[in-house]
Amino acid sequence: MIEFIFLDLDDTILDFHRAEAAAIRKTLHALNVEPTDEVVARYSEINDHHWKALERGELTREQVKLGRFHVLFEELGVGISASVAKSLYEKNLSMGHFFVDGAPKLLMTLAARYPLYLASNGTLSVQQKRIESAGIARYFKGIFISEELGVNKPSKAFFDLCAAQIPGFDPASAVILGDSLSSDVQGGINAGMHTCWFNPNGKTCGDIQPEFEISSLAQFAEVLKSLNGEKA
Repeated sequence: MIEFIFLDLDDTILDFHRAEAAAIRKTLHALNVEPTDEVVARYSEINDHHWKALERGELTREQVKLGRFHVLFEELGVGISASVAKSLYEKNLSMGHFFVDGAPKLLMTLAARYPLYLASNGTLSVQQKRIESAGIARYFKGIFISEELGVNKPSKAFFDLCAAQIPGFDPASAVILGDSLSSDVQGGINAGMHTCWFNPNGKTCGDIQPEFEISSLAQFAEVLKSLNGEKA
């Protein structure tokens, strides 16, 4: 039986890629760099590469925040301060929110039956403002952000710190739902929890094997029925 549910934030509850595109366009425009579709897409690639390196322990959080802009500006041949860009971008990213399709209904439905816990690798100040903007904090018994805990998903240490704050926590009775194989699914595996990969774009899973896979958030109800031994 499932007694605890962990949810990722970005691209599971809130549409990060949409927010990212809006924030980087606004940031580049303020820095007098034309935010073409190609430049925005390239920033997203660089950013994702840097965050994956953080998950593997190859970069620090500050190296991620600055390094993505160093690389982008070097490729564009512009002499703009990465530190200035970082500050502008984080400010822009923290303003407003976009929901993933079905996320508000999912939260309301799950919170009525289960204790929910949010687990995010994002920047603390940015995530706090986005969570506040979206009005979703009320659904969670605990909100765990890696910058505040001092360790990142998928490290077992991240989930150990979460578990220490949850009375009676048993990983065998917990499931994590998230869009990232390397962060959420691998993190759940490391922690001994059930795992469900939210894969709306039909990506291939590679070496990391989730226990369940869904393409829409509405399908998570069937996953819970299966884990709880209920009839579909």
